[in-house]
Amino acid sequence: MDTAWPDVGDGRRAAGLPVGWAVPMGSRAYYEALWESVPAGSQPPEFALRKGFLLEHTAAGERVLDVGCGEGHFSSALLRAGASVVGVDVAEEPLRRARARDPALELRLIDADEPWPIEDASFDAVWAGETIEHVLDTAGWLSEVRRVLRPGGRLLLSTPAHGRLRVLGLALSRRAFEAHFDPRADHLRFYTRTGLSRLLCEFGFQEVSARAVAGPPAARRLLLARAVRSRW
Repeated sequence: MDTAWPDVGDGRRAAGLPVGWAVPMGSRAYYEALWESVPAGSQPPEFALRKGFLLEHTAAGERVLDVGCGEGHFSSALLRAGASVVGVDVAEEPLRRARARDPALELRLIDADEPWPIEDASFDAVWAGETIEHVLDTAGWLSEVRRVLRPGGRLLLSTPAHGRLRVLGLALSRRAFEAHFDPRADHLRFYTRTGLSRLLCEFGFQEVSARAVAGPPAARRLLLARAVRSRW
């Protein structure tokens, strides 16, 4: 439940709230409405696993951008590990919660449909936890990620996994299929390990690695990916 494009679907369902809201898609009001429906203080899914991955691939003293920081759980972990962190989100509500939870955080509101007000090549790493699946303009979003990373900088991300067994399960169950692809839900993209890796390579990233984790070997729930911005 961390991101500029927050993973709020599970939070809304857990709270017994509707997934869809009658507000314009892509507007600030849409994201604010999503976040208003999520109980404050909810821990991001697979938090320990994703935090371990993030801290393994960042170092003290590095400048890290947390894209879709939500309530700032990962930003706080990075800060405690000695990184210099900036968290950004497209809704004010999660930023308000993050400020209340950890006043030491540097947080900024960005527009989902505009270039980010961040200098070129100004970060050593970009972390995007459960974010890319919510992005409408994937090409524009990845271009912004690449722009703000220094040459040789790293993109680190997590997103739900769609391996063969999960896809087969969706194909065999109408109920599961309709729930997973609910047109009111906030997940817009669905990634496999191969598809995500290919996408990152096409956008100028090198040394791309993606692995499926969490859950039984044949039915992993989560993809963790690391990619390095090319120097050209």
